[in-house]
Amino acid sequence: MSPERQPLLIGVLALQGAYDAHVRTLASLSATSRLVRLPVDLIGLDGLILPGGESTTMLHFLDRNGFFEVLQTYVKSTPTFGTCAGAILLATRVEGPPQRSLGALDITVERNAYGRQKDSSILTAPTLLGDPPLEMVFIRAPRITRTGPSVEILASRDNFPTMVRSGLILAATFHPELSSDHRVHQLFLTIIRQNQINAAHKRR
Repeated sequence: MSPERQPLLIGVLALQGAYDAHVRTLASLSATSRLVRLPVDLIGLDGLILPGGESTTMLHFLDRNGFFEVLQTYVKSTPTFGTCAGAILLATRVEGPPQRSLGALDITVERNAYGRQKDSSILTAPTLLGDPPLEMVFIRAPRITRTGPSVEILASRDNFPTMVRSGLILAATFHPELSSDHRVHQLFLTIIRQNQINAAHKRR
């Protein structure tokens, strides 16, 4: 079986947060999941999802076993998708207040910019994914306040990006895993497949 036809194995960082919802969404798209809690769990993955949750708590767990440094290198060469807190972890700059990040995606993120838990909301808006408009679930969501020149904006809210892509990295400030619309996860799988095809062509 050619690499691009093999079943995809997607890691889901399972240190904290609603990672189970990502696992269920991936299963609905015929992708296999592996919960990632240690650096060794990254071996053999086709892609990685950094889920929502509390980014400061995730950083605390990542400081064990040198996982932060391993992940910092890993996400710069492997397809990675960050949602909400995951998007914060991927950013090059974090504000409100400042904190460390993996520095893999050229964006500035403001934490909890849309309010606290009680200010959570569900919006439907047009995106570059095409019709129909996409449902976006915001829970203590961050706001992307700056994007670098290599970053493509795929969706917005109040003129601020809510979903962006740069190369092999995809990030959303909302929770697509909590919606019945699975197009965002499907986009991530498509990014992975295209990366595999490109790699196969380079080996020929």
